[in-house]
Amino acid sequence: PLPMPNVSNLIKSIQDIMRKDAGTYGDAQRIEQIAWMFFLKILDDQEKQREALEDNYKTPMPQLLRWRDWAADEEGITGDALLSFINNELLPRLKTLFGTTPMHGLIRMTFADANNYMKNGTLMRQVVNKINGIDFNASSDRHLFGDIYEKILKDLQSAGNAGEFYTPRAVTRFIVDQVNPRLGERVLDPACGTGGFLTCAIEHLRRQAKTPTDERTIQETFSGIEKKHLPHVLCMTNLLLHGIDVPSQVRHDNTLARPLRDWGPSERVDVVVTNPPFGGMEEDGIETNFPSDFRTRETADLFLVLIMKLLKPGGRAGIVLPDGTLFGEGVKTRIKEALLTECNLHTIVRLPNGVFNPYTGIRTNLLFFTKGAPTTGVWYYEHPYPPGAKSYNKTKPMRIEEFDPEKAWWGSEADGFKARVGNEHAWYAPIEQIKAGNYNLDLKNPHNPDTGPGDVDHLLPEYENLLARIAETRAALKQELQHALCAKNGGGERMRGKDEL
Repeated sequence: PLPMPNVSNLIKSIQDIMRKDAGTYGDAQRIEQIAWMFFLKILDDQEKQREALEDNYKTPMPQLLRWRDWAADEEGITGDALLSFINNELLPRLKTLFGTTPMHGLIRMTFADANNYMKNGTLMRQVVNKINGIDFNASSDRHLFGDIYEKILKDLQSAGNAGEFYTPRAVTRFIVDQVNPRLGERVLDPACGTGGFLTCAIEHLRRQAKTPTDERTIQETFSGIEKKHLPHVLCMTNLLLHGIDVPSQVRHDNTLARPLRDWGPSERVDVVVTNPPFGGMEEDGIETNFPSDFRTRETADLFLVLIMKLLKPGGRAGIVLPDGTLFGEGVKTRIKEALLTECNLHTIVRLPNGVFNPYTGIRTNLLFFTKGAPTTGVWYYEHPYPPGAKSYNKTKPMRIEEFDPEKAWWGSEADGFKARVGNEHAWYAPIEQIKAGNYNLDLKNPHNPDTGPGDVDHLLPEYENLLARIAETRAALKQELQHALCAKNGGGERMRGKDEL
């Protein structure tokens, strides 16, 4: 294997090789191709380790399909023969892999929609040989590769719409830290993307683990669901890298396609941490899985309803939501009323613009709530840009250290957050104020002189005056045009021109 500093260069060289291939014409294709190849290499390295430690270990992989059988020999199968093997043997057989163990199911699920985009078998062999340069059993390799994998996931942000699956790590870490899952609690991300929240939760739980039994508990008490193939495969690989032996608890499925009433008490969880897709609309019919009062095709709103259902009494959630959910009316009002009635929405952290650049400029919020008691009031914290910054971008993303002031201010839910005090960034809104505003949660910072666009009672008359002036201008312009046509044309032509206007 290559010495450590070269692993980063190796990933870049793999992408450079793929750029020469006519089939991998974009970031999304290259990332998907890399994902399933890494999955097989990581799986094979883990199997070697298990074979050494377990006397009776049996591989779920059929003979000749393991990475070591077709990929490990640098002088092995190449060119058209390699392409033929991958397209006609490897991928078809993994899609329909026979077997009943969780790992058999995981492999089938991972490869159900996998594609080989590469069209040049010689370039494919070069990529395979590069991947052989990483030893995923070496802890240093694995740790460094985990960091590099983060960079691959960030590349998704510029790979078309795939950017929706990546949540900045500062956001996932802050949410997990504040929700604070404990060993033995069941943790769910119902829209898990590439696994950022899940891997962050696993790391958080590992800091509490002291025995092999604790580690087993971590392996068995998290779950996730992801609708789309590419982020699902990336999530599987991410979890393998984080030492999850068989990440079969993460399903490739549309969470919202199941009727709300079908989720039973046994499926409820202690913790939900998630960034559901927002700004998108679900396909026709999905909304009928929800009660009539909550029917909408806005994805983020449906996930909020589902999360309320899936939390146990006393269960905690940290969720990313767009501004639109906070100020929206109609169905959104009814959803917010249910949230504030069934749960204690104790904190909203308002993030500045640009956290999700370049994927979206939509402003977002972090909502923290606990199920089982109604909200008596909401604390807001307006997260500022770091000193000297006016936005975020790929080279200067949000950093976890920026949340230190929130963490110092946070206090304890056990004592009702009594230690919290208002400041230039933090303020409190009692439930009476929120109800009086028809459950509008889009409240501005009262300490900030920039009060936003203005009060609706002042804006509405101004808007009506503007409409009246526009109407007057249109009428005057129409009259001028009529006069101009009359001057240009005679008799009947004048009348026709007037009629056409």
